Amino acid sequence: MLPLSDQQKSTLAHQVRTSLARGDWTTARSGLEQLFRSEPKRADLAFQLSRVAFEAGDRAACLSWMDKAVALAPANGKLTLAAAERFRQLGADEAALRAYDLAIASDRKALKPRADKAHYLQLLGRFEESDSQFRKLISQHPEEAELYRIFLATKKPGPGDPLLSAMERLWDSSRLTDPRRVHLAYALAKAMEETARTDRVFAFLRRANELQRRAAPFDSAAQEREFAGVLAAQDGLPTEPFGAPLAIRPVFVTGMPRSGTTLVERILAAHGDVTAGGEIGHAMRLAYQMFGVGEAMRPLAAEPEARLRRFAERYATLVTRDLGPKTPVITDKSILCHLIFGLLNRTLPGARIIVVLRDPRDIALSIYKNHFTTGSHRYANDLADIAVAIKRFRRNVAHWKSRLPGVIHEIRYEDLVTEPEAQSRALVAAAGLGWQDACLDFHSAGGAVKTLSVSQVRQPIYRGSAEAWRKYETELEPFIAAWGTDSWD
Repeated sequence: MLPLSDQQKSTLAHQVRTSLARGDWTTARSGLEQLFRSEPKRADLAFQLSRVAFEAGDRAACLSWMDKAVALAPANGKLTLAAAERFRQLGADEAALRAYDLAIASDRKALKPRADKAHYLQLLGRFEESDSQFRKLISQHPEEAELYRIFLATKKPGPGDPLLSAMERLWDSSRLTDPRRVHLAYALAKAMEETARTDRVFAFLRRANELQRRAAPFDSAAQEREFAGVLAAQDGLPTEPFGAPLAIRPVFVTGMPRSGTTLVERILAAHGDVTAGGEIGHAMRLAYQMFGVGEAMRPLAAEPEARLRRFAERYATLVTRDLGPKTPVITDKSILCHLIFGLLNRTLPGARIIVVLRDPRDIALSIYKNHFTTGSHRYANDLADIAVAIKRFRRNVAHWKSRLPGVIHEIRYEDLVTEPEAQSRALVAAAGLGWQDACLDFHSAGGAVKTLSVSQVRQPIYRGSAEAWRKYETELEPFIAAWGTDSWD
């Protein structure tokens, strides 16, 4: 190939920028490959090629180009940190950890790469390594309150742990900003509970949730309109699946946050034919991208079958990209899938739907006790709003049970922890799988756990969190009052 002139490079670069802006990944990839052949030592071009391959759904090319980018610029902290996050997203655990190490080596004083690596080790279940790194980071950065919260997600401090006094000193500091105070309040609430000072738990929780709510208020009426619009858009959609089976068969596991969906997913993922996808999120994002957002979603019964098929194919492409072609079945634990059960049932032949139910009082307590990214679950910061959100979820499930009879398998968390084998066998059968004894040994499985349940699912099934609400019945009164006379079952 003849060398490119400066003018040719400039023209190609402009074409690439234009193609990226309009999402034309094929053209962008072609232009970037020409530029890279001309300048094969440019890490930024390899990085862009990785990004384009990711957007196009090409997992192998994404990983290959990212490897090249890292090899070309191992001392570029910004690039290696971004690479670590991409490797992590695609489940390339060792590549992610190596990239984190490069990012750390590029700037020994930077907190983010070291904290991100410690957190990832935690998600991978490598608790001893993670604990050591978190303690070191906290000693070096005692005012970084988020470190305490993330660390304590999998750590139970003893009454004499110096971490407790460090947190309480920080709590009294006038220099503590509101965002940091949120993190510290959740951490202190957990520490108070685990050191038997339950009388102090809700004081910290109320402060944390008050600050979160102030930063991201919940508009219940807007959510009601959004949900109603999405359900209405699926009216008249045929209930028979159409089209040939796809390369992967999804099992959707949904429920309210903190209801036990991660436990259910891990039981299924211990099966040799299943890969855990976690909260993938692709189905809902694609539905909004292709058919309209919320109230603006178009009637799906009027959509051409070719477009519905495109939705299914794109979903399968993105899932295969993220998880790799490991097994014929994947789990998708995306929270909002309960809004589009009609679309999923229609477009994904062989898909199964599992709904996890739990005592609303335990759900409410667990939601209120746990930190969610600001703005992601806005109802979570007010006990009365949590009651509204759970009722709304239950109403949506009832809607789909009436329209898709026999399609939805419900499992109660309390039944699962009381009768684990019987319930697990029924669960595996509902997912369209044959029984494997490994499903009762799910806690021994490896792989990252990307939810707040990271420590619980590394343990065998236990009943410890059932009826936890009874310890805080008085504090939960706003939730109980908002729930009213509806049944808890």
